[in-house]
Amino acid sequence: MNTRKQHMSTEKLVIGAVLTALVIVLQFMGTFVRLGPFQISLVLIPIVIGAAKCGTLIGGWLGFVFGLVVLLNGDAAAFLAVNAAGTILTVLVKGTACGLAAGLAYRLLFKVNRVLAVAVAAIVCPVVNTGIFLLGCLLFFMGTIQEWAGSETVAHYIVFGLVGGNFLVELASNLVLSPIVVRLLDLRKR
Repeated sequence: MNTRKQHMSTEKLVIGAVLTALVIVLQFMGTFVRLGPFQISLVLIPIVIGAAKCGTLIGGWLGFVFGLVVLLNGDAAAFLAVNAAGTILTVLVKGTACGLAAGLAYRLLFKVNRVLAVAVAAIVCPVVNTGIFLLGCLLFFMGTIQEWAGSETVAHYIVFGLVGGNFLVELASNLVLSPIVVRLLDLRKR
């Protein structure tokens, strides 16, 4: 039994390491994938997969790595120029929290139905990520966002300029791809 537990943690460590590398690559290369005007971020998919296959803590770790890469690759540069501390806090918390939340959602539902558990985790991840981003915008950047909005209402600018289309594409790609990849990984064990 001890060998089985050791094997499982070795397997989780390897999967977590591979998914960490995938998060880094997808976040650095993600700016090249576009659907019309929207940048498609596929980085949440390995976070959901890690949360489902390896647990809540690995999901949180993958989200944290996602946040670090966002800070390092310049994706948060406009916000860093306005409020560095608020940007760092928002980016790291949203990434970590989306991975932790996906892991918790999966853990709560996997005994009921594994496909449902992955699907709910795939929904929760981008919802938490975007929700905390919006909260960070409200707390740290509202004056700047009002300036960026110009003649538009702030709500319209936030929904259509900052998060709306990107959120829907992330949600859809997560919801379609995460359950498929987790299912394929489950089939590998048979």
